[in-house]
Amino acid sequence: MPAGEGAATDAVYAEQDSRRKKIKELIDQLKSPYLDTRWRAAESLGIVGDQTTVEPLINALHDPYVDVAWLAAKSLGSIGDARAFEPLLQGLKSPEKWLRVGSAIGLGRLGDRRGVEPLIAVLKDVKRQVRQFAAWALGNIGDKRALGPLSELLQDTEASVREAAALAIRIIHQKAGEPDPHQASGEANPDQ
Repeated sequence: MPAGEGAATDAVYAEQDSRRKKIKELIDQLKSPYLDTRWRAAESLGIVGDQTTVEPLINALHDPYVDVAWLAAKSLGSIGDARAFEPLLQGLKSPEKWLRVGSAIGLGRLGDRRGVEPLIAVLKDVKRQVRQFAAWALGNIGDKRALGPLSELLQDTEASVREAAALAIRIIHQKAGEPDPHQASGEANPDQ
């Protein structure tokens, strides 16, 4: 073994071991009796992005405090593991507004086209934030089936929802390599 190669291998191993320990520590913190510890762990696990955190984060969707559950939903989307799809879909049906928001964000980050129809359904949610982030998620997924429902959202009473819908429409057209028809026809851009 060339000089220095053993030290480099040891350093890589030590770094991997440290990462595994940190992930285990964060997973354990999801079970803490302290709310702030649990929500910080749920958020941090999304940043870490390790596949071993998926099941603990799915379990955290059922935390009695929505502060933890909605961050777990967002983190699951960041990790991008298909195991999160069904639990996030269930989160869209929650009576808790913030879990619906987190689930919409998670589904948008996953980018799974199976989420398009359920996200279209929540474009009619009574809560502005849910409609807004469902529109964002549909834009992120980029499926043209969402164009009609998103166009209807351009008439929403809330400016933030209209803006999210307009942006989602532009992104979907951009992903398809098409011009935005609202721009091409000379219609006013709701973002300006």
